[in-house]
Amino acid sequence: MNSSLSSDAGPRPAPDVTDLPPGAPVLDLVIPVYNEERGLERAVRAAHAYLTTRFPYPARITVVDNASTDGTLAVAQRLLAELDGVHVLHLDAKGRGRALHTAWLASDAQVLAYMDVDLSTDLSALLPLVAPLVSGHSHLAIGTRLARGSRTVRGPRREIISRGYNMLLRGTLAARFTDAQCGFKAIRADAARALLPLVADTQWFFDTELLVLAERAGLRIHEVPVDWVDDPDSRVDIVATALADLRGIARLARDLVSGRLPLAEVRAHLPGAVWAPGAGPDAAAALEPRRALLLHQLVRFGLVGVASTVAYVLLYLLLAGVTGPQAANFTALVLTAVANTAANRRVTFGVRGPDRLGTHHGQGLVVFGLAWTLTAGSLWLLHTVSPDTGRAVELAVLVAANLVATLLRFVLLRVWVFRPRAAAVPAGTGPAPSALPADRASAPAPTTAGPARTGAPAPASEGNPS
Repeated sequence: MNSSLSSDAGPRPAPDVTDLPPGAPVLDLVIPVYNEERGLERAVRAAHAYLTTRFPYPARITVVDNASTDGTLAVAQRLLAELDGVHVLHLDAKGRGRALHTAWLASDAQVLAYMDVDLSTDLSALLPLVAPLVSGHSHLAIGTRLARGSRTVRGPRREIISRGYNMLLRGTLAARFTDAQCGFKAIRADAARALLPLVADTQWFFDTELLVLAERAGLRIHEVPVDWVDDPDSRVDIVATALADLRGIARLARDLVSGRLPLAEVRAHLPGAVWAPGAGPDAAAALEPRRALLLHQLVRFGLVGVASTVAYVLLYLLLAGVTGPQAANFTALVLTAVANTAANRRVTFGVRGPDRLGTHHGQGLVVFGLAWTLTAGSLWLLHTVSPDTGRAVELAVLVAANLVATLLRFVLLRVWVFRPRAAAVPAGTGPAPSALPADRASAPAPTTAGPARTGAPAPASEGNPS
């Protein structure tokens, strides 16, 4: 059997494969799985059918089993034996980021992609996703459920969480991409080799970290609006994932502030990587003190916010059974809002002493009112759509709404409540940026399941994949 799929659907434009090893596929489509014995075969066969009949370039499907405890690996090995162009890796540890890091760095393909096993994204978007990378136009490509032209079918809970998370990224890390967590992405192999050693996360935050670093390095990211249908059987722990994402945002902001990430080297190494408009070396040097101060404030605000969120959750859980959801939400928000304003006044914005203390807390309560309106509205919407929802879903919606409220809170605290007054704050003052190092995670070595496969020849110059 060949290690790459080829289509017999007629002549197609040939990619530039002059730098590929003989027999290497143009595309390596990775499907990371954990305990997916029921859905894996359907996903692999659907992807295989698409790649062999509708995709113009030689391709491989790589199934990465993340330490499954059911029959997932056995299903993958059976598909390996039955289908051309299927490869299997087994890892002894969980984590989508770990799976992609390992499979992408081990691949010999020109373009590396991945999709979720639940087939939420219509496969017709795969060629538009890959084409800009094959042509050299872009370095990465992502499917987006939040841009104009996308068609998304999902419940209000996931819609609120998704939009809130991406708003948080735009406010904290200045992200310009529209959808960080859609499980449908691709990257050029040269960009992957340059960026992946800098990506620390091995779980769900991997996608966000990769995209933020790519943007900061000046790489071009192409977005493809997708048709996406929510998987009702999703087993993602939303609360745990949200907390991990908050920790990831704080860590990544700290790393960017410290300047320890060699993004300028990535930009210099990759063809087509350029400074964003208005962000050349001179502009970057001029803006560096302001950016450092902003990121420093974001890191400290994030740490205060994490502590406040934990306190809010604990208070809500203690009070909800006694006072009801709305009263528990209001009480928990009032108590944490007062403490949060005091902590941000001193820790984040460096304001000390009694000067304007009452004004600051009064303005903080106004900000609290806006946050309460947002969270109460989310809770009301949830109970209107699903009156019998459980406590876990209720809490997840409130956490997501609080993420959005947190972004709004930072902006208002910075530009309104604690905005420096020229007469009171000398130019150039402010806390120094943090320079704490962060350890980088490494992926375990994979084991390859099944016999080694011999690659198919590269496509002929007239564009007929063989």
